[in-house]
Amino acid sequence: MQAVPLPGEVVSFQREGVEVAALHFGRDLHRPYICPLVGPSGRWLTRMGHPGDPEGHSHHNSIWISHKDVNGVSFWEDGAAGRIVHRRIERLEDGLEAAAVTLNAWEQGEGKVIVEERRRVAVRPLAARELLVTIDIEFRATQGVVTFGPTPFGLIGVRMAKTLGVRDGGGTIRNSEGGVNEAGTFRLPARWADYSGCAAADCVEGIALMDHPGNPGHPVAFHTRDDGWMGACLSKDSPIVIAAGATLPVRYALYVHAGGCDARKINARWREFAGSAPVAGEKK
Repeated sequence: MQAVPLPGEVVSFQREGVEVAALHFGRDLHRPYICPLVGPSGRWLTRMGHPGDPEGHSHHNSIWISHKDVNGVSFWEDGAAGRIVHRRIERLEDGLEAAAVTLNAWEQGEGKVIVEERRRVAVRPLAARELLVTIDIEFRATQGVVTFGPTPFGLIGVRMAKTLGVRDGGGTIRNSEGGVNEAGTFRLPARWADYSGCAAADCVEGIALMDHPGNPGHPVAFHTRDDGWMGACLSKDSPIVIAAGATLPVRYALYVHAGGCDARKINARWREFAGSAPVAGEKK
């Protein structure tokens, strides 16, 4: 596995020279994001934008981190007052997994930093050309108290490819508690939620989004929609406060798998993820 820097402020995660994911972090973006995320068959399992409303949901950037209310500032929509600005790459890693460690600043307006964020995105190959993507985040309140206000929007979102959506492609949402589709999973607590469907004719693949047991409020509510997106909520009902000078670690994983939702396999991957420790990023 390699993390290959490319023109246009992109890091390409490659397995044996073939891209399976890419991190986009241009300073003119509203936020960094991962696109694409490639399934075992080589098809993209995520997309940019809502298939029925690409302009109104332009913030649906494949796989992204953002939040609707940080000290009262929204980082969720494009054009909102908040923007997540890439500062620098601190480390690229090759080997059994590929990873990028980056430093970002959550800014209001021009240069007013609300919170700093160190993020490690790692891509690990599994058997049968499946993948495990882990996202380790450390928020640091360098400018005073930071409050993530109550909202179902954030911290992580996944916009599935149109053919995997329940409504557009006949896909299926399932969660760790046995709920099915939006009606059975919408804003309900779970350890994981899975979105699976047809990546192509006669080719079913999916992504299981996993919440780590060390995250605040675990098991958290998952925001799911039949129109092809899912997210894990950080602070749906209650605020989360980081004291001045303190840090908040948060961890997520995405299990990219062949076939439909196999709860036994996903639970095994979740237990492995739940028992793992984050890899520290570089410090300033």
